[in-house]
Amino acid sequence: MVCVSRPYAPAVAGPIRFRHSPESWHLDRVEGALHSPLDQQFGATLSAPWFSPPPGYEARRLEMDNGDLALFVWSDSEAFWLGNTETPSVLWRTDKVTFAEAPYGVTRWAERELLAELHEAEDWLADYEHVSWFFLPVFHSKDGADTTRSFFRDHAAGFPDADRADGLAFFEDLLSTGILDDHRFTMAAKLGTSQGKDLVRMRATMAEFNAAKLLADAGHDFVPEVEVDSGHALDYRVPARDALVEVTRPEPPSRRRAGTPAAALRETVNGKTTDQLRDNPDALLLVDATSFPDDAWQAIRDGRPAVGHRPAVVYRFRPDGRVEGYSSGDVPLDLGSLTASAMQH
Repeated sequence: MVCVSRPYAPAVAGPIRFRHSPESWHLDRVEGALHSPLDQQFGATLSAPWFSPPPGYEARRLEMDNGDLALFVWSDSEAFWLGNTETPSVLWRTDKVTFAEAPYGVTRWAERELLAELHEAEDWLADYEHVSWFFLPVFHSKDGADTTRSFFRDHAAGFPDADRADGLAFFEDLLSTGILDDHRFTMAAKLGTSQGKDLVRMRATMAEFNAAKLLADAGHDFVPEVEVDSGHALDYRVPARDALVEVTRPEPPSRRRAGTPAAALRETVNGKTTDQLRDNPDALLLVDATSFPDDAWQAIRDGRPAVGHRPAVVYRFRPDGRVEGYSSGDVPLDLGSLTASAMQH
């Protein structure tokens, strides 16, 4: 993570969220205030939902000719809008709420609609229910739908020398544990809010999921996205040890100016030591070399180079869950064989 203002991520619309209207709605108002303006602008079809809405609510789907989708569910006293299309003006001043903040019945209904839509469009995702659910807010976002789906479909979720099934299975296993459920919106949002398919940034995002697995497998509870006194947001805090953790994922030398694997590590870490780690020198740096192919990783593993910050742990995951690496400095957390400086095979 970098400072709260993320210069590398343009300010664009984030993952989809509900808009909450604390007003009374009825079908005639839905047709006049929502369907009519969308139909005039995009061409829109108002239809019954695929699944029954929660008790006490009515619902409709609004499908645009350009492929956009909106869901609207209402009762006598409130309504919720969710979509990746332009919001009708009548809802502009309404509050936004995440899936976790909306009533459970409303959220569950909307998720069923969106998951069915997602799996109809991307049938390869249907076997990965936890990946589908966790990243649903970005798989359907206005700016990130195409790029996030492509990242998992065409790039094995960031694993080199791996196929899609292997990459998806890794994150399906991780997310099925539920360790990140309470932080779903925060974590999913990191993947799907960039203009264009920024593979470097997306691989770096998945490094934070890898770090979560590393911490959880070692038995540590953690809190993500921690703002500290320096004005930065660091990736994790482990409260039991009062330890701050920052994650970075170097690109291998074939993708950057650095001529050797060790130089690629140091170049990436340098960006952290002149910013977050300069102001938080005791933070543990997790250097995720998962993007490195076998030959580049072997050079790192055998040479165990210093990376420019201590304490640090350098490691690489494989899609089957294996991890190997080494530590440098007085690491404040027990991370099993990595912090014992023993290679795990």
